[in-house]
Amino acid sequence: MKKFLVIPLFILALFSCQNEETINSNTESQTLKRRICASQEVLQAQLAADPTLAMRMNQIEEFTQKVKLTQKLVNGKVVIPVVVNVLYRTATENISDTQIQSQIDVLNQDFTATNSDFSSTPSLFTDVAATIGITFELVKINRKATTKSSWGTKDAMKKNNQGGIAPTSPSTTLNIWACTIGGGILGYAQFPGGAAATDGVVIDSKYFGVSSNSGISYPYNLGRTATHEVGHWMNLRHIWGDTNCGSDLVTDTPTHNEANFGVPIYPHLSTCAGTPVEMTMNYMDYTDDRGMYMFTNGQKARINAIFVSGGARSSFGI
Repeated sequence: MKKFLVIPLFILALFSCQNEETINSNTESQTLKRRICASQEVLQAQLAADPTLAMRMNQIEEFTQKVKLTQKLVNGKVVIPVVVNVLYRTATENISDTQIQSQIDVLNQDFTATNSDFSSTPSLFTDVAATIGITFELVKINRKATTKSSWGTKDAMKKNNQGGIAPTSPSTTLNIWACTIGGGILGYAQFPGGAAATDGVVIDSKYFGVSSNSGISYPYNLGRTATHEVGHWMNLRHIWGDTNCGSDLVTDTPTHNEANFGVPIYPHLSTCAGTPVEMTMNYMDYTDDRGMYMFTNGQKARINAIFVSGGARSSFGI
């Protein structure tokens, strides 16, 4: 397992944006050059547009490193109110209430380790596999028709004056937008510290919830795109640190060469220092939905740190 020294301003190196990988396999998703999750490139653009964001994020990281080993949630539980904002041009994009609830159900299972595949965790990682203990409650669904065929990653879907839907009470509510993003992107999230007016998670409609029409969304048809993006919203990084053999600022996740795709055969060895077995089943990798099913205790500690008093999302009323 990796160890690291946190130097506050140095962590900005983690935010460098890279071209996402070409996937080599026979499935449709693996014959395209995909970016999968655009959270890092969105962050890079936000850092360029707002010079004060880097300072805020460094302060959040300093706080996280300070309290994550010493403070725990008072009652051990967090309930997150969720508003889903649906932007649609076609009937397919206007996903049903049932489809939306299936996504909330997946989030509740994945963040409480009640997902059926959690039991597949290899014995090497069972000691660090975590129950995050956070649940999600759907409180409202907003719907809006649009003429846009895709929205991109510049947050237009979050702005009324650009045809989108403004977030509802973002300091106390997780807003999730369901729309067609385009560019091969499944979703993206805003990290803690960003502007309230754009806070939340965006998921492409095709990958929102559990899809019965797997021919369209497979292999991202089990709702794990939202689990991954909500992880970012809760201050988790990609497990490979967005660079070769990088750090995700978590000590109990192995060092990864880079993102993994498909469902790697276990054990999948890294060629980074110590050649550790990679945790390809972690939600913060890029594997298929059926190949990811766990968080770690170290990731749980990072998440807890944003919800305790003084944390970046303490307004969620713990």
